[in-house]
Amino acid sequence: MNNLYNKLKKYSKKNVIPMHMPGHKRNIKMLSKKLPYDIDITEINDFDDLHHPEGIIKNIQDKAIKLYKSKKNYILVNGSTCGILAGIRAVIKPHDKILISRNCHKSVYNAIELNSLIPIYVSPKIDEFGINKGIDKEDIKKALEENKDIKLVVITSPTYEGVISNIKEISEVVHKYNIPLLVDEAHGAHLNFDKELKKYEALNSNADIVIQSFHKTLPSLTQTAIIHINGNIVDTNKIEKNIAIFETSSPSYILMSSIEECMDILENKSEELFYKYRLNLDKFYKDIRVLKNLKILGNEIEKDDIYDKGKIVIITKDTNINGQKLASILREKYKIEVEMAYTNYVIAMTSICDKKKNFRKLAKALLEIDKNIKQIAKIERNLEETDQSIPEKNLEIYETIEKKNIKKIGYKEAEGKISNEYIFVYPPGIPFIVPGEIIGKKEIAKLENFLSNDIEIRTTSNSFPKIEIIN
Repeated sequence: MNNLYNKLKKYSKKNVIPMHMPGHKRNIKMLSKKLPYDIDITEINDFDDLHHPEGIIKNIQDKAIKLYKSKKNYILVNGSTCGILAGIRAVIKPHDKILISRNCHKSVYNAIELNSLIPIYVSPKIDEFGINKGIDKEDIKKALEENKDIKLVVITSPTYEGVISNIKEISEVVHKYNIPLLVDEAHGAHLNFDKELKKYEALNSNADIVIQSFHKTLPSLTQTAIIHINGNIVDTNKIEKNIAIFETSSPSYILMSSIEECMDILENKSEELFYKYRLNLDKFYKDIRVLKNLKILGNEIEKDDIYDKGKIVIITKDTNINGQKLASILREKYKIEVEMAYTNYVIAMTSICDKKKNFRKLAKALLEIDKNIKQIAKIERNLEETDQSIPEKNLEIYETIEKKNIKKIGYKEAEGKISNEYIFVYPPGIPFIVPGEIIGKKEIAKLENFLSNDIEIRTTSNSFPKIEIIN
C-alpha cells in the first residue's frame, strides 16, 4: 500500500546516508529503538512538503476532504491551537471587533492579543452542576445587532464536557451579517461518524472555519489536527499564508503519517467501529442507571441540550466527595485515570479505541464508589456555578502589553485592581479573568472555592497565589 508510513519504512531500509536534519540521523543502533527514529525525516526529495503539498501529503488532505465534505482543508501538526491562530488572523484586521463565547480556549484569547482585537463576549448559561451549556443563537443575534462592526464569530462546540451548540441555527444568524463563523471543534473530530450526532457537527451545520483535533477523540498521535474551510466567505489564500506563519516549518512526518492512518481507519472501518462504540456506550449507560449518589450528565439528547455521550461526565454534587476526590479514588483504587477533575465532576473521555472491558471496569468502579459515598444536605450553588457575569473591563487585552507599572500582589489583596494576566483553571485552560479586567469580590471568591476543592489555578506569570496587576 502506497501510504506515507509504508513509504517511510521502505526508505529507512535503503541505508541512504542522511546528510540532513534531524540530528539523530536515524541511527537506531546508537539510540533507543523504542522511539521511531528510523522513520523520522525532514522534507527531502520525493516526500512532499506540508506547506506546498502536491503528492503524498496532498493525498492525506484529499482523504480528509472526502470524509468530511469540506471545501478545503489543511492538516496541522501544531495542534488545534495553530489552526485557531491562523484562522482568526486570516479573516480579521488589527482593532477589529470579534464576538467570542466567553468559554473559548486560551488560544482564542492569544489570537485576540496578538492581533490587537476587541473582544465582545457571549456567555453560555450554566446548569445546576456548574457546567456550561450550549451557546444560544439569540445571544449571538443580540450581540451582532448591538455591534454591527463585528468581523468574526468564534465559539467552542463541543465543550470539554461534551456539550454541543446548535451550530446550524447560529450559522444562519451569523451569515445574515455576511461574516464568517469559526468553530473550535477540537473535541468533535469524531462527530461526523456518529449517526446520532452527525447533524450537529460544525461542517454539516454550515460553519465557515472548523478546527478539529484528531488526537482528542480519534486514533491519532498528540498534536495532530486539521483546519477545514467551508463555503465562500473565507479566502483560502489568506488561510494558507497564516498557517505558514503559525505552523512549524519542520513538520513531523511521523505525525502526518499518524493522520493518514487515522483517515484510512475512518475511510474503511468507521461504520463498524462507531457501531461497536455506540453499543459499548449504550451498555455502560444502562449499567450505571442504578447509581443513587453519583450522577452522569452526558446520557441524553434533549431539544435544547445536546450532549456527546462519549464524554462521560460524572457528577459528585450533593455527595460527601468532590471531583478531585473521585478522580483520586478512581486512580488509586481502580487504576483508572480520568481526563479532568473539577469542583463537582470528573470527565472520562472515551473513543472507538476503548475496549469493551474498560467500559465494564469503569461502570463497576462507579457502582462500588456510589455505594460507599453518601448524599449530603443540598446547599446553595457555589458562586462559580451560578455567576455568568463578566468582570468589568478597564483596558483591552492588547493594551495591557504596553503597561510598565506592573507588580505582583497576593490574590486576596487584588480586589479592585486591574489584572495584567490571564487567570484560569487547568485543564481545560479557559480564562475567567483576562488582562485588562478588574478583579472583584466575586472573582476572589471563585479563587477561594477553586482552592478549597484542590483545583489547580494558573496564571500567565505562573506566580499564583500572587497575581500580576497594573499598579
